[in-house]
Amino acid sequence: MNPGNKKNRFLVFIFLLGIVLFNYPVLSLFNLNIMVSGVPLLYLYLFFVWGLIIGLIAMAARLYDSKDHR
Repeated sequence: MNPGNKKNRFLVFIFLLGIVLFNYPVLSLFNLNIMVSGVPLLYLYLFFVWGLIIGLIAMAARLYDSKDHR
C-alpha cells in the first residue's frame, strides 16, 4: 500500500470521526446544565473536538507528507 493511499484512508477516517462526534446523539450527551470554570460543558466539548480534528489532520499531513518526500 503506498503512502498516498494510507493518507487518504486516514483523512477519510478523520472525516467520519468528525461526523460522528458532531452529530446529534453524541452532542446530546454533553448538552447538560453543567459549567466548567464558568463555561458550559457543551462549548468545551465542541472546542475540544474541533481542536482534536484539526490536530489529527495536521498530524496526518505532517506524517504522510514527510514520508512521501523521501
